[in-house]
Amino acid sequence: METLSLETPLPVTALQGTAADTSFQVIRLICEAIKSVIVVPLLRGAVYICLTMSLMLLIERVYMGIVIGLVKLFKRKPEKRYKWEPMEDDLELGNSVYPMVLVQIPMYNEKEVYQLSIGAACDLSWPSDRIIIQVLDDSTDPTVKGLVEKECERWASKGITIKYEIRDNRNGYKAGALKEGLKRSYVKLCDYVVIFDADFQPEPDFLRRTVPFLIHNPKIALVQARWKFVNANECLMTRMQEMSLDYHFTVEQEVGSSTYAFFGFNGTAGVWRIAALNEAGGWKDRTTVEDMDLAVRASLKGWKFLYLGNIQVKNELPSTLKAFRYQQHRWSCGPANLFRKMVVEIITNNRVTTWKKVHVIYSFFFVRKVVAHINTFIFYCLVLPATVLVQDVEVPKWGYVYIPAIITLLNSVGTPRSFHLLVYWILFENVMAMHRTKGTIIGLLEASRVNEWIVTEKLGDASKPKSTDLRTPLIATPRLRIGERC
Repeated sequence: METLSLETPLPVTALQGTAADTSFQVIRLICEAIKSVIVVPLLRGAVYICLTMSLMLLIERVYMGIVIGLVKLFKRKPEKRYKWEPMEDDLELGNSVYPMVLVQIPMYNEKEVYQLSIGAACDLSWPSDRIIIQVLDDSTDPTVKGLVEKECERWASKGITIKYEIRDNRNGYKAGALKEGLKRSYVKLCDYVVIFDADFQPEPDFLRRTVPFLIHNPKIALVQARWKFVNANECLMTRMQEMSLDYHFTVEQEVGSSTYAFFGFNGTAGVWRIAALNEAGGWKDRTTVEDMDLAVRASLKGWKFLYLGNIQVKNELPSTLKAFRYQQHRWSCGPANLFRKMVVEIITNNRVTTWKKVHVIYSFFFVRKVVAHINTFIFYCLVLPATVLVQDVEVPKWGYVYIPAIITLLNSVGTPRSFHLLVYWILFENVMAMHRTKGTIIGLLEASRVNEWIVTEKLGDASKPKSTDLRTPLIATPRLRIGERC
């Protein structure tokens, strides 16, 4: 038998195979080491953090669900909690029994909808000598400015006291326009100011149902009405928006009003006591949520807010993806930035109770405006998919099944008619999660685009007749184009 001596050379292919196997083993060992030393601990820590945030969200949702259930059970209507008497004419005093009301309508190149808000404001049931309509037009399009001015002149010719106000700049955007409007000499005659965005159409009895709360309750600074979406059936995207916003109004606003008499002003469809607005420091343009900024400052002065869910003001939802994305950036970036700016001021305030401070800082800002956005993206879009690849890290079933299921079901109470769309809503919210998280981080860090303000595009859907038949298909025509109409 032939023996292999130590001096016999090995085949070249054998050496190459051995070297390749060795390199592969080395790389494998390095990857395993990185995985066990870095990836697994980091991922496990991310899971714990996300589960903690999920529990925070769950507790907040359950708490609000219990509160809203008790409000409905004991029928704690605003008329029972606060004094309210209908406005009645007085033969001796005449119209002087009615307080002077200023109606502000800020707009910017609102060609499609300017007639809606101006017409609705001028049709409000209130003595004509006790109301002033103020149109704050920041339009840069000369054609639009001309149309808005002519519309104001048309109503003025009918005996309506309407003022057309323009500026030579857009400093402060909406907050700047509202602030400038309040500087006019005739505003000194007014007791209350109502704000309607360009696509909002209040019912004629809006003032008669809201102002009495302010007249008979001197500690109330703000009366906020609910939004009614006239184009909710436009497409699937508007239905998803309706679900989220209906929960906001049905639960979040109602709970805030019923417990701490505090909630975020929605920027429109609300009546402010001008004295409270001035005491709080007026409008400020330091963030893109000037409405929330004013509400928090007024609350820290001890003023109370009242939400009236039974008063609905028609308006239009963004029906293009581009407009919705810009709106969501503003709504996620602005609150986070305001939280950064005001947290110390809230903590050091001595005019409100400790529990109210905790509510504003923890519930209103941290959980709803920061944790909700970040957890949705980090946990459901990053961490959970990563645990599928890294099997050494396990997520308990209650964390990825029960908690999100309960939160989703609780969210559906605002729009029962859309319960069958919950799966689409979950997908939609996860798609928007990255965009909202980016906005939140930009706001917290005050990075670029923190004060970016792009007016939400309106397409005049509020003026078009819509079918109210719920059997109508959500997407009825093939006119949809990606990136444009939803």
